Amino acid sequence: MSETRRFSLQLVAASARWAMPVAIIAYPVAVWCGLKNWGMSILAPLLIIAFILRLLTFRGKLNQLTFFGKAMAVAGIVLVITSVLLRETSMLLYYPVAVNFLLLSLFFSSLFARQSLVERLARLNEPDLPPEGVVYTRRVTQVWCLFFVCNGSFALYTCLKGDVSLWALYNGGISYLLIGLLMGIEWIVRKRLRKP
Repeated sequence: MSETRRFSLQLVAASARWAMPVAIIAYPVAVWCGLKNWGMSILAPLLIIAFILRLLTFRGKLNQLTFFGKAMAVAGIVLVITSVLLRETSMLLYYPVAVNFLLLSLFFSSLFARQSLVERLARLNEPDLPPEGVVYTRRVTQVWCLFFVCNGSFALYTCLKGDVSLWALYNGGISYLLIGLLMGIEWIVRKRLRKP
């Protein structure tokens, strides 16, 4: 294989790795716009391509995260295919619910492991995490579990309500703001607790 072709393939793979998270995050807005302007004949193939690329390119820092990323892509593919087969566009709305369920499963199951998921992530930067840090990361994992229950429940409510505009507003905007708010609060609390 020539150097130029190898470089081109590497560039495509790198672009896909960068673009796929953006595409997945933009899923609610893409579905809302797609259903409103294009219809399923255009939207479904685009979503399938995005999820397949995500499945092929996702790499997490931990094995659990890699599995979760691939499970999210598979969930998306299943929902799109089901939506096409049943000719029921509302099936596309359940993707945020599936993501919250998968995240809840990931965080909750880690509470029964030797290290919680947040502890494992913290140890990537601080391998010698003190005992109080272990307790703190366990609490943070529990808070995220509670968040995913609440967020997933409201995402489900927006699906059952059937208002695509409300669904897109919550799942494509408010939900991300709440995630950012929780991350910000956790960062402030962590900095305060680390002060001597």
